[in-house]
Amino acid sequence: MASTGETSVLFSTALERAYRQLGLAGGSVLLAVSGGADSSALLVGTARVRESLSLRVEVATLDHGLRPEAREEVEAVARLSARWGLPCHVRQLHLSPGSGVEARAREARYRALETLRRELGLRVVATAHTASDQAETLLMRLVRGTALRGAVGIHRARPFLVRPLIERTREEVEAFLAEEGVSFVADPMNVDPAFLRTRIRYEVLPVLARAAGFPVAPHLATFARLAAEDEALLGELADGAWTRLTLPDGSLDAVGVRALEPPLRRRVLARLLAEAGAEVNDASLSRALDAVETGRPVTLGGGHEPGALQLHTAGGRVRCVRRGGSTPPPPALVLAGEGASGVQEGTGWRFAVATDAPPPGTLGLPLPEETRWPLSVRTRRPGDRVRGPAGSRKLQDVLVDRRIPGERRDSLPVVTDAEGAVLWVPGVWNSTPARAVGLFLWASPPHPGMLGTTPL
Repeated sequence: MASTGETSVLFSTALERAYRQLGLAGGSVLLAVSGGADSSALLVGTARVRESLSLRVEVATLDHGLRPEAREEVEAVARLSARWGLPCHVRQLHLSPGSGVEARAREARYRALETLRRELGLRVVATAHTASDQAETLLMRLVRGTALRGAVGIHRARPFLVRPLIERTREEVEAFLAEEGVSFVADPMNVDPAFLRTRIRYEVLPVLARAAGFPVAPHLATFARLAAEDEALLGELADGAWTRLTLPDGSLDAVGVRALEPPLRRRVLARLLAEAGAEVNDASLSRALDAVETGRPVTLGGGHEPGALQLHTAGGRVRCVRRGGSTPPPPALVLAGEGASGVQEGTGWRFAVATDAPPPGTLGLPLPEETRWPLSVRTRRPGDRVRGPAGSRKLQDVLVDRRIPGERRDSLPVVTDAEGAVLWVPGVWNSTPARAVGLFLWASPPHPGMLGTTPL
């Protein structure tokens, strides 16, 4: 079935080059074929180059169960596959019409293809998206509002998924099929003006081409490809910035965030919002960027209830705070004397009463011989006060002075004696050092980075 036509030769050569660039020489592929022009060209073109690539090729065709004529289209794909000596696998999806059918069909289609790929032991699934599809996707996202990540459009390759025709236009595809004498079916959904993609395909792109005086789809597709390269680089830089600026408690260093160039700052803040369950869109990112610049907290969407999520930038840290309902305080850890130990529930801090000073990396409180036992480790309570050389102060005021973020204050361990006097808030405040030390109270936080720089 060798063709000597120039169009066929050029198309097949370009397809072979694409497979080699995708690392599939000597590999295997499952072609997703619907019977339309693009996927029919993918089938025939791949069949032509499989021997030169030592490529194992099989075909999958899916009946979504949405149109009566779909059965005939599946049978046509099976006949075309047999003509070229390719195994063909038919799968029924049994979808129901109704709201969101396009998205549901796409999800079911990719799920079925991946399942079949694994069953057959093939390396990748190949779909027949073209440069024309890429141009349409780019315009759809631009008119709806997008940043560089959205301008990437349709990816040339994903894990276990490739699109070897992504640089070929629909006009090239149809010219190839015409020279090969291969017929194809037309999906009525592709001409339904109810869909934005259809209106862009038949109303917008032709107008742009007439205005420019040349086909614009290849240029739009090239822009999407270059945007993908730029986005990949910026993504790597943003990942590095995230790693560098993330503090042990999950917040971000505010000074470092402000120092980032705007493209990286947006990506880092978008990740912070996403990991907190906040909405990530242009409006929320604008509020987050403003909060970082001004230091004022802002409310974010996406919480379980209105106002549940806020972005705070006080204390040199950028963090998302969930303002939920009050929860009961965890039970106190009671330490009766020498040798006692345990973990304070709710804070994760580990405590132990020992005769020796703590080792490096562990905080310690010298305990005088007259210590009133047992000690209790709990979280703070209203009215807690601490006593130092300057007299008594509210614990709340001490925490504010030490710039402890509000959302962390209720998870700090507070050590008291048998009469309820506050002796220690590890890492934040401790009572006057004892002159005659009897024992030591050791304290280790759940994360070593929480110790800070002051061994209190």
